[in-house]
Order: sequence, then C-alpha cells, then structure tokens
Amino acid sequence: MSNQKTILQNAFAAALAVADPQQIVPEYLEKIFADGSPQGKCLVVGAGKASASMASALERFAKQYWPNTEINGVVLTRYGHGSPTEYIQIIEASHPVPDQAGMDGAKAVFQLVNQLNADDVLIVLVSGGGSSLLTLPQPGISMEDMRTTTQALLRCGAPIEEMNIVRKHLSAILGGNLARAAMQRGARVEALLISDVTGDQPADIGSGPCAADYSCYRDAVDILVKHQLDESAIPASVIEHLQKGLAGLIPETLKESDLQNGHVRNHVIATAYKSLEAAADYVRSEGYEPIILGDTITGEAKEVGVDQAKLAKELIEKNGGSKPLAVISGGECTVTLPAGIKGRGGRCSEFLLSLFTETGHISQLAALAADTDGIDGSEKNAGAWFTPELREASKARGLKPSQFLEAHDCYGFFAELSALVETGPTLTNVNDFRIILLN
Repeated sequence: MSNQKTILQNAFAAALAVADPQQIVPEYLEKIFADGSPQGKCLVVGAGKASASMASALERFAKQYWPNTEINGVVLTRYGHGSPTEYIQIIEASHPVPDQAGMDGAKAVFQLVNQLNADDVLIVLVSGGGSSLLTLPQPGISMEDMRTTTQALLRCGAPIEEMNIVRKHLSAILGGNLARAAMQRGARVEALLISDVTGDQPADIGSGPCAADYSCYRDAVDILVKHQLDESAIPASVIEHLQKGLAGLIPETLKESDLQNGHVRNHVIATAYKSLEAAADYVRSEGYEPIILGDTITGEAKEVGVDQAKLAKELIEKNGGSKPLAVISGGECTVTLPAGIKGRGGRCSEFLLSLFTETGHISQLAALAADTDGIDGSEKNAGAWFTPELREASKARGLKPSQFLEAHDCYGFFAELSALVETGPTLTNVNDFRIILLN
C-alpha cells in the first residue's frame, strides 16, 4: 500500500483525469455527429473554466474529421485558463465577479449567434464558471450593477444555485436565451456541458444558456428577500427589472414549451459523480474500501467538516479497524464571512481545517479537499491535505487550528505546514472533491 499522502494525491488526479476535455470532447462529438460533419457554417461559442480546453479539443477533432467545415467562434474563460486555438477566439475574463472583458466577450457571442443561418450549426461549450463569464445584462442594467449584485450574493453566503437563479433573470444569454436566439435564426444547437453542480441538470450548468429554465422571476425576487438584500445592497435597476418580470411586463426565461419546434440538445459529458467513481476505483486498487457519500453535499463548509468528522468516528467504531476505508464526496459548500473578517482560502480548505480541528482524537486519519478547477477561493491553491504526520508537525510548531478556523484563515494554516494542493488551472471543473482515509 502506498503512503497516505500519495494515495490522497493520486485519488484527486484520477478524479481530474476522467473529466479532461481533451479526452471527453472528441468522444462526444463522434457520437453527436455520427451521421457526418456539420452542414453549413459551424459556430462555436461558450464559457467556463474548462471551455477553452474544450474548444481546443474540438478544433483538433475537426481538423481530422471535418476538414471541409468552416469553424469560427468565441469562447470565454477565466484569467489563466486559456488553451491554444486557431479559429476559435479565446477571451479571458474575471470570475466570479464579472468584468468588462467578460461583458465584451458575451456581446461578441450574442452578436455571432444572431448572424446564424438556417443551415448552420451552433456548438455551445459550457462548464462551471459560465454564469459569471457570460455576463450580458438585460437592457437597462449596467455592468457595474451586475458586479454589485454578484458581490452582494457572494457576501451573504447565498448558495450557487440561488445566485444563478438571480443571474438568469438579469441576463440576455443565460436561462436558455442563447438557444432562443439561435432558434429564431433556424440553426441547430448542440451544447456540450461539463457539470460542476449538484444534480447535473443542463438548466443549472453555467446557468443553462441553451436549456429550458425551471425558475421564474418570483424565485429570483424571493431569493433577494430571503437574504435581506434590498435597495441598500442591490442596484435599483436590478430590482426594477425583476419587478417588471414579476408583473409579466418582460419575457420569462426559456421554458420547455418554447423548445417544441427547435433543434436544441444538451449533452452532459462530465459530472462530479463520474470523478468520484474514478477516485473510488483507484483507492480500491490500493486496498481501501471506498464509500461514496455522493456529489450533492452542500452547506456551510465548516459545518460539513464537523458532520464528516462525526461520520469518521462512527465508521471507525463500526468497522473496528478490519479494513482501511476511503470516504469520498463532492458537492459545493459555502463560506459565510462575518462582518469585518476578510479571510484567506476557500470552501475546500475551510472544510478540511474544520475536519482537522474535529478529529484530533483519531490518530490514523488523512484527508484532502480540493476544487477540481484548481482554484479554491481567494488564493491560488486548489485546496489542502493532511496526514497524521502533518498533525504532529502542527503540534510541534504550536499551531492552533481553532484560531485559524475562527479567523477563516484556512489558507494560512495549511501554508504554514506546506500542505497546500497546488495544481494551477486544471482546465476542467466538476465541482469540489473530498476524500478521507481511515486506517
């Protein structure tokens, strides 16, 4: 059996490998276009942390199998997540708070889609991060208004699902509006989606630019009310727009009934659960019995850490040490920062520090938590890890994990121990990954 640190790192690597766009995009293009290459022009647009890698994979496939197809387009990704392309323009922009580069790129995407003809094919590449990158506000809402609204939702700890419902109803592209524009031109739409959301529903991945939306203006307004976000935190233009939608004065997001006469398909090509299964297969080969808790675990990161610490204790008592266990989970947690605390780190590192703090009595426990896009929150690490040896090192250095946790400085704690997971941008994104080894 390999040492625990190596197993943790290799399990994370296995989770990433099965979501690599360079592998999965060609596989799905071959299935989607089994009847031959696209007829007419092929426009490629998209957004997300994995979208540039998806675009380069598509170009490589097209050069080999669609030599006579004209391909062009625009794809948006996060700064530092670019990938080389020849015909598809890659625009890097800010995430999670949108900036002008993202808005300019979204405008370019929308303009190109509105130039499609009836014989053309629109391929849309979407992954996690697409919601903020494809920021094209509805008329009357400025870029600064969108930025302020996003920051307010982030600050109050709103779950990503709620953030996206609000953003859909402020966007000219999200919530199926991109597909609506293409359908009006008579074009065929094929969307390839890498999911970083619980449930893997196309409407939720990147806020569903090509999917029928289940939410409505009432939901968006209720979310602002729930988090007590009024005119003091949300721009007047945003509140006015949502009120107009509530009154039926402007169109809703795309619904199933709107798709009846259109050729629109959404293909989910990678999911968090597939990545958890790949990690489980790896740890099984190392002699561990994997227990997959699922990819839908959400909530305050610190509290999820407490819950999984309790679970670890129960499993040890029940198992009696008869066989090493690996507890694997996914799902996007949140971190709510109290007023006056800036914090350093992200939800994965905070979960891990909470788990570390709550499991000091369990001698043979090791764990890793990391975001599959390579960036966990405010710093440049994907997450962090610890082993029993690292716990001893923290004691020897006099580090008090509870103090770091109270200050929301999980980055600082694990940096002190050289226990950060640092991958750089992975060019994919299938949500957070957590693994606990119980020997």
